Amino acid sequence: MKKFINYNQSQQILNDLDIKPKGEEILFISDSLNRVLAQDIVALENSPAFATSAMDGYAVKFEDLESGKIKIIGNNPAGTVVDEEVIERTCIKTFTGSLMPKGSDTLIQIENVTVDNGYIIINTPVPFGFSVREVGENYRQNEVLILKGTMIDFSHIGVMASLNISNIKVFTQPIVAIASTGSEILDLGQEQTNDAQIRSSNHITLQAIATKYGAKVNQLGVVKDDRESILNLLKNALETSDIVVTTGGVSVGDYDFVKDIIKDELGCEVLFQGVTIKPGQHIIFAKKDNKFIIGLPGFAYSSTVTFLLYILPLIFKFKGANETLNIKDAIINCNFPKKANKTIFTASNLEYKNGQYFINMDNKKQGTSAILTNMLGDVALLIQEEDSVDLKVGDKVKVLIP
Repeated sequence: MKKFINYNQSQQILNDLDIKPKGEEILFISDSLNRVLAQDIVALENSPAFATSAMDGYAVKFEDLESGKIKIIGNNPAGTVVDEEVIERTCIKTFTGSLMPKGSDTLIQIENVTVDNGYIIINTPVPFGFSVREVGENYRQNEVLILKGTMIDFSHIGVMASLNISNIKVFTQPIVAIASTGSEILDLGQEQTNDAQIRSSNHITLQAIATKYGAKVNQLGVVKDDRESILNLLKNALETSDIVVTTGGVSVGDYDFVKDIIKDELGCEVLFQGVTIKPGQHIIFAKKDNKFIIGLPGFAYSSTVTFLLYILPLIFKFKGANETLNIKDAIINCNFPKKANKTIFTASNLEYKNGQYFINMDNKKQGTSAILTNMLGDVALLIQEEDSVDLKVGDKVKVLIP
């Protein structure tokens, strides 16, 4: 293990991890929103199974439209099967969703005809096959409609309902344990007793991100900078969770115990410690059997960015999702310098117009990696690689959209 690898090296280590979803469970389809499908969804029949009307009108033989006048011989409401057959110069009134009667091949809508004493007068003809839904228009028998690994959205649920599928297999959710460390920080509701104490938002922010991306969260709250307390917390967390995340205690201070506990007391395999990124260079990423423990920096913006960069890919793997970090091309609308020889992630304002993403830095605050308010609004993280140069108005850039 080398200290301070670059960002691309750290991401390659993540990509190479062979992580399998931990299991499967059966859910009713309406309870499966935002879960990951653990099976292919295959059509067992054609939809529609028979030629079907797409509008209200008259089912005819296309060749009879030239006659200008066709006799009405029946009525065909949706949900019924008519016995009558369309023969030469006859038609059957047919409604949206009705099966097309035998002998017919075209539907002329009500608006295009005039009814006169049991006949329709053709005012405006239509092309062959007009307004007829062909067999298999929606899907065909044995067609794979939804792939295993798909994040389930409302449209998937609707398609499964149309297939009469009520229960499906989904991958179980990974469990992420989250804790903030530091004797100076207060949890929600704790009373401040001196001016040196600060309110922690890290564990709450990271819980929200993990939940948004489909993980269960084991919220551990705040733990003081006490070696024994941190060790016990991490031991228990590894027993009950797939991914353990801490914030704080990974830098080089006298009370930064987390990194040493991970390496020494817990005996974890450290995959990397220190990455040349800004913010978040003092990250430690370790493995214990088939579980992972990651120590993130304590500043709020820094812990948020590093969670997005390093924990989300783990969550995607554990939950069996065909997902990657949402990195897009964008155009920058301002000059912006390169400030360090690192891969830098800077919060920017994001706009999408005319099929293109644009970013700017209007009203974004300059300062330390503690400024979480820079993540408010429509935001993207501007990515500046280690070897990049100062940016000019109109340059194409890469952005990470949370």
